[in-house]
Amino acid sequence: MIDIVTVDTPHPYPPRISAFTRPFWEALAEGRLLTTRSVATRALTFPPKPISPADWTTEVEWVELSGSGVLYSHTTIHAAPTAFVGDLPYRVAIIDLDEGIRLATRHIGEIAPVIGAPVDLVAVRHTDAVSFAARSRA
Repeated sequence: MIDIVTVDTPHPYPPRISAFTRPFWEALAEGRLLTTRSVATRALTFPPKPISPADWTTEVEWVELSGSGVLYSHTTIHAAPTAFVGDLPYRVAIIDLDEGIRLATRHIGEIAPVIGAPVDLVAVRHTDAVSFAARSRA
């Protein structure tokens, strides 16, 4: 399970939900982080995909991730697309999850990001959608 952070504003750029990705978004809203992996090779992929890039199979299964990892890199955004101007400045980060997945996401919270420090992914519940972000551990 991952923590859920509630934000009292609409999402600036709500995710596009397809029939395939719906399980991901529904689980995220419950505080669970899911992705897909190849049934044959057990290779994880993120974001979830209906075809595994490891072996090009459509035989994929949903698995839950811990949401724990370390900060690989980060930057502060000072000029952004129109949808995100109201959030300026904001931080984005590259996270290496414990399961071996590297992903990019927003970094939130009061603790400044430190490369190599532990982070946790959190579900961010907006008034109209859910997303995820990273938060440094105390």
